[in-house]
Amino acid sequence: MSQRQERSDRRDRDARDSDLIEKLVGINRVAKVVKGGRRFGFAALVVVGDGKGRAGAGAGKAREVPEAIRKATEQAKRNMVRVPLREGRTLHHDGKGHFGAGRVVVRSAPSGTGIIAGGPMRAIFEALGVQDVVAKSTGTSNPHNMVKATFDALLKISSPRQVAARRGKKVSDILNNRQDGVEEIAANDETASEAAPEKTEKSDG
Repeated sequence: MSQRQERSDRRDRDARDSDLIEKLVGINRVAKVVKGGRRFGFAALVVVGDGKGRAGAGAGKAREVPEAIRKATEQAKRNMVRVPLREGRTLHHDGKGHFGAGRVVVRSAPSGTGIIAGGPMRAIFEALGVQDVVAKSTGTSNPHNMVKATFDALLKISSPRQVAARRGKKVSDILNNRQDGVEEIAANDETASEAAPEKTEKSDG
């Protein structure tokens, strides 16, 4: 590879990196006991994304805060993954993820809901470009485990196109089946709500 091509590739990579959204999730002071005392350093956890369905997380340690953040950011860029989004604003379906003691639930949401998530999970969705989502952490509050559990849930999200390719069917068949399922659930809910007053009347009698 010529030097001119290397410079061109470096410029393209820098241009892509300049468009990335960087979120500092947390930074901790860590200590290492050595002969003669303790040596202090810093550990940073960073999430990066392009706001268009790609995001990644990374951790870095160093003696100074800026260097720890730089290391974490570089690792996050290397760990970026793509998550399919519906209409570019929310997830295609609900999902669960876990890592260690971290347990999270992510749910798609209608337009206008916003990002209902806290802490590290919010940083991931903002970097990912998700506009409407409901998420809940049901496990540990450790940010490292929460981040990895969230990515575990996001990597399980499949678009109708991916499901159709996996099953050897057309996308329209998958969407029709999903619509039929939604209508059936709505019909069952209506039937249950109509039957509820009758039960209360009998119990009063």
